[in-house]
Amino acid sequence: MTRFRKSILVIGAAAIALMTTAPAEAQFGGIVYDPTNYAQNVLTAARSLQQINNQITQIQNQAQSLINQARNLANLPTSMLSSIQRDIDRTRQLIQQAQQIAYNVQNIDQVFSQRYPSGSLAGTSSGDLVANAQTRWTDALASYQDALRTGATVTGNIDGTRDQASTLVTASQSATGALQAAQAGNQLLALETRQLADLTAMVAAQSRAAAVQAARAAADEAQGREQTRRFLAPGRGYVPQSVTLFRD
Repeated sequence: MTRFRKSILVIGAAAIALMTTAPAEAQFGGIVYDPTNYAQNVLTAARSLQQINNQITQIQNQAQSLINQARNLANLPTSMLSSIQRDIDRTRQLIQQAQQIAYNVQNIDQVFSQRYPSGSLAGTSSGDLVANAQTRWTDALASYQDALRTGATVTGNIDGTRDQASTLVTASQSATGALQAAQAGNQLLALETRQLADLTAMVAAQSRAAAVQAARAAADEAQGREQTRRFLAPGRGYVPQSVTLFRD
């Protein structure tokens, strides 16, 4: 294209030289030669070539624009959404498998009304008091186990998070168009959302274990007061008896 433009300049310079140096009119072998008219024809041809050159440049720009549009519409060849979804499902499964006390308001209210009563225990039999204390101990133990399992799962996701983030960052940096860059960014946001879900599950599991232990301590304290009252109740509590340890 540069060589073509140089040719136009040479033709134009030649035409100008003919107009300034050649005689107004000449005759060769019976043919009248008009240098001025010849120079004008050359300039007209040069202008036509320049227009063609401009059209070629315009077509090249349009072609490049179409190429850029095609790149902007190209989909990202890398997708981490399925693996991210699997990690989220694994965490959700742990929450659904919570032992003894579920992550459910209705279940919590039912359990607390049975094993963590806030009212008087005077009407509860001694056998029920002992059974409830044993169940509360089981609740606390299960909540600690659930917290440990959740922590192990969240910790196990760290290696996967590193690989997924590395893949997505590489795909984002090598994106050929706006759509690929946007898709890589969306997947990075999905990865961040999964990390927030893991953190939420971990905090919830730890808070649940702490809450169950605190409720157990409060219930045991109330039960201890009731058992002490029964033990000291006149005529109903402890009655001393004579015991023989050794025979004569």
